[in-house]
Amino acid sequence: MEPFRLSEEEHSMPKTRPPYSPEFRRQMVDLVHAGRDPTELSREFEPSAQAIRNWVAQANRQEGRREENSEVVTSADREELVRLRRENKQLRLERDILSRAAAWFARETGAVPSGSSSS
Repeated sequence: MEPFRLSEEEHSMPKTRPPYSPEFRRQMVDLVHAGRDPTELSREFEPSAQAIRNWVAQANRQEGRREENSEVVTSADREELVRLRRENKQLRLERDILSRAAAWFARETGAVPSGSSSS
């Protein structure tokens, strides 16, 4: 049995268009910022709605803009999150150590009978 082969037309990559100009992208971003829906713009113009959304997200990141429901995390936010998580871990560790020390001192001084747990 002969293996399946693609014809020359099927084997070639789909044709792609040259990238959209920065001016065109900026106009699409401005239209979205003015309230137009990317899906409507994709019907009226050639780029897909997802491409327009990507351009808007990129422009927002470059301009330092944060949308209310945006999932975009800036590098400054990421750095602060790492720092706060590290600090939170350290504080939990210190709290645990102090809690154990307080329990040990309470048992040693007889303030709390050993084996009782009132926490």
